[in-house]
Amino acid sequence: MAVAAGVSIATISRIERGTFESVAVGMLLRVAAAVEIRIDWTPRWRGGELDRMLNAGHAAMHEAAAVELAGTEWLTAAETTFAIYGERGIIDILCFHPPTGALLVIKLKTDLVVLQALIGAVDRYRRLAPQVAHERGWAVKSVSCWVLLRDTPSNHRRLSAHATVLRNAFPVDGRRMRAWLRRPAGTVAALSFLSDSHARRASGTIAGVQRVRARKLSVGSAQNRRQVSRGENPAGITEPKPI
Repeated sequence: MAVAAGVSIATISRIERGTFESVAVGMLLRVAAAVEIRIDWTPRWRGGELDRMLNAGHAAMHEAAAVELAGTEWLTAAETTFAIYGERGIIDILCFHPPTGALLVIKLKTDLVVLQALIGAVDRYRRLAPQVAHERGWAVKSVSCWVLLRDTPSNHRRLSAHATVLRNAFPVDGRRMRAWLRRPAGTVAALSFLSDSHARRASGTIAGVQRVRARKLSVGSAQNRRQVSRGENPAGITEPKPI
């Protein structure tokens, strides 16, 4: 096992005993991959606040993608679930172009984190999408995919850092993809950024996180101390406005 995963025997022993404190995440993932085990990380932050924040960003991207496809000949189905031969998942947006029989799988990503997981998921969706479309009565002749990244500075940095790998998997950019949407011919694999600012303006959704810097309350003077002790707000001191 140690040889297959490229780690030491001591590392294997620590994992078997359940002492993960001294085991690096990368080593744990290599050991899991050696025995064909997938480890899913589920972050938890302040109860359900993280889920609500991520869902808000995802919903804003859905709205922005709907704006992109509005007024076209594409039929769309959002959050399409499937269960095929034990493989389960959700396709963010499944699109069909009746005049040409083109099927398009759209993957929305608010944050680009694990490249291999993204590439693998899109490949799986593209492989299973024709059967999902068949259940809807869509006669599919070609299958394409489009990864839409939320337009944020962090995603731009990550794309630049892994541009070669991502562009090999998804060679078509946003400009070429939008031209293809008007006249879909052949198959494409695209990756581009999607700004959800217009969707937020239209729906009032705030998909990001806003921070405010609270002013320090100065109670240095005797008068201010007396006012604070009585629950009053000293003159000239303002409290931060709620978000």
